[in-house]
Amino acid sequence: MDIRLATRGSDLALRQAASVRDRLATRRREVQLVEVETEGDRIGDELIHRLGRTGAFVRALDQRVLDGECDAAVHSMKDMPTEFPEDLVVAGVPERAAAADVLVTPDGGTLAELPEGATVGTGSLRRRAQLLAERPDLTVEPIRGNVDTRVEKLLAPSLQATHQRLVEQVEAGDATESDVDEWFDGLAEIQRRALERDPDVEYDALMMAQAGLERAGLLAHVAYERLAPEQFVPAPGQGAIAITARDGEMGATVNSIDHPRTRVETTVERTVLGELNGGCVAPIGVYAVLQGRHVHTVARVLATDGSESIQETRDIPVADHATAAASFAADLRERGAADLVQQAREEVDG
Repeated sequence: MDIRLATRGSDLALRQAASVRDRLATRRREVQLVEVETEGDRIGDELIHRLGRTGAFVRALDQRVLDGECDAAVHSMKDMPTEFPEDLVVAGVPERAAAADVLVTPDGGTLAELPEGATVGTGSLRRRAQLLAERPDLTVEPIRGNVDTRVEKLLAPSLQATHQRLVEQVEAGDATESDVDEWFDGLAEIQRRALERDPDVEYDALMMAQAGLERAGLLAHVAYERLAPEQFVPAPGQGAIAITARDGEMGATVNSIDHPRTRVETTVERTVLGELNGGCVAPIGVYAVLQGRHVHTVARVLATDGSESIQETRDIPVADHATAAASFAADLRERGAADLVQQAREEVDG
């Protein structure tokens, strides 16, 4: 039984899908990747929360499965809506990569070391709110594009300035063309591509998912600070991959690569998100870690400008983790999380 896996066509999505393909493929079973363009891919100049709903990168893939053109679809779990077609199940959740966010800078500086008014790029409402809650003096600017595109935009100004200095030294007789060639030869491919970019905004830093940088093979080529997930609480499901399929034989086949620990942790995170009805339009972070008989869970809901924040931590029993996560979300709503989510919706709609 061969398997057709629907995936987005971005480099990161293809890498994720390839990791699933390699796990599912056997000597008797081939796995084919089928690239699908999604709404989020088509509307390239819109930020995620302005696409109008969650699922901008998901629905077209799942529709291929429902139409019988593909057998399963591979998603970044953080992009998935908490509600999806009844005929599909999340059949497989492989072991999750790092869930944390990182601050990427050209020179390895930390968030605390950024100068007042520094420009930080992110396309996420949650990251923007968390940055402003910690450093209200920062200028947070939107940024879209694939992981490598965003990194190139960050690196371009400093690399281009270095190149210009070397050229001027050559013209002044203080350096040679071979010095310039040696410098260029020592650059990573991502840095060489950055030299050719003309960014419209000069960023001092980017806030990004560690998992995305790792899967894109870029983490070793950038300077970054890992942000504590208990403070900069990740998006629910961040770092995890979800494979949707019809229940039955295909669902059972995909379930063979399921990672129970990741399944429990992400179920808690997505249950809290679903109960808060936040989707992509509200700054909500939920981070769960299985610890023995409990799932240690921290949730943080913020105003879009970071001026207000509700954060709570709870140890949820594994034996009843979905129900207990829903109860946790209900308590957050009563503490004012529902008001912050509603305010965020009104701002986005406006």
